[in-house]
Amino acid sequence: MADPRVQKLAQTLVEYSVKIKPGDWVVISAHPLAEELAAEVVRYTLRSGGNPSVLTGLGSTQRVFLEEASEDQLKWLSPFERLPFEQADVFISLDASDNTRNLSMVDSQKQQTRSVARREIMQAYMRRSASGELRWTLTRVPCQAYAQEADMSLSDYEDFVYRACKVDQADPVALWNQIETDQKRLVDWLQGKKQVHLRGGNIDIQMSIEGRTFVNSTAHHNMPGSEIFTGPVEDSVQGWVSYTYPAIYLGREVDGIHLEFKDGKVVNATAEKNEEYLLKMLDMDAGARFLGELGIGTNFSIDRFTKSILYDEKMGGTIHMALGMSYPETGGKNQSSLHWDMICDMRNDSEILVDGELFYKNGEFQV
Repeated sequence: MADPRVQKLAQTLVEYSVKIKPGDWVVISAHPLAEELAAEVVRYTLRSGGNPSVLTGLGSTQRVFLEEASEDQLKWLSPFERLPFEQADVFISLDASDNTRNLSMVDSQKQQTRSVARREIMQAYMRRSASGELRWTLTRVPCQAYAQEADMSLSDYEDFVYRACKVDQADPVALWNQIETDQKRLVDWLQGKKQVHLRGGNIDIQMSIEGRTFVNSTAHHNMPGSEIFTGPVEDSVQGWVSYTYPAIYLGREVDGIHLEFKDGKVVNATAEKNEEYLLKMLDMDAGARFLGELGIGTNFSIDRFTKSILYDEKMGGTIHMALGMSYPETGGKNQSSLHWDMICDMRNDSEILVDGELFYKNGEFQV
């Protein structure tokens, strides 16, 4: 018998996350392990009047491409790859993996070249998302590889995921609407503020948010949400951070990251594990050493680190800062092929001051 939580997740994605309307072209990108959820998303898309197209991909083909492709082939973009981001009304990504380390032995220079080549797709995706032309959402389907990364059995991991997505509850759509209302109070309070100071045992950073917008992010773009985030003024970031969790990018895990910022730019970067990879990514392009995002996680159902940024960056009591590309809807202007979220725990002896007023302390909002 099918898990009823899968059906509820599909319904929530369609009716809450992207709000499919009659006539929408809906592109559903699904890993083969996400077949059950993909079928239910197609069902609810059709019931909502949308026109679904399903794309599937295999991790092994991505690895072979990166291993075998010449530089010209790495830089070539298929028209099929561009089309969903340039023309679709809705893009739904259903992610899974049979091996999260599939790309760990691939030449990082090739990964970098491919990321740079896809920059215009990323820009179109962010531009159309910010304008509302493209409604998109991403979720990860429970599978053995993700469960192993999280040090859980598959059944325990399924419980964790569906609890975080609220689809273990009677009416997840109503719950997400309530969370959206609750978080609106926070972003309204932040509107028009100018200066942020994050300080604690792992961080001492100041930045300007003058003229920038905090986004109330629930489960529209990412399922699960939730967080509030903005793009700091690019040249304003000063100070240092020692990230408390590993940062994972394109299948590579970098641990013990310490960054120092001056006039917005990372001027010193070290790591206890895979430092060479960190430095290579930071040198990807001119924008990679600047912050594109400051986010505060608000989902306390996510109560542990699972090595999946989709969940980990939403963890209640943590902040995350992303190096690279800004989200245009925040007012951020940083351009880069990189967008790499890194997470810092704020639950002990840590606080966030906004224009000198205590906004957040030890993982709890104070306003």
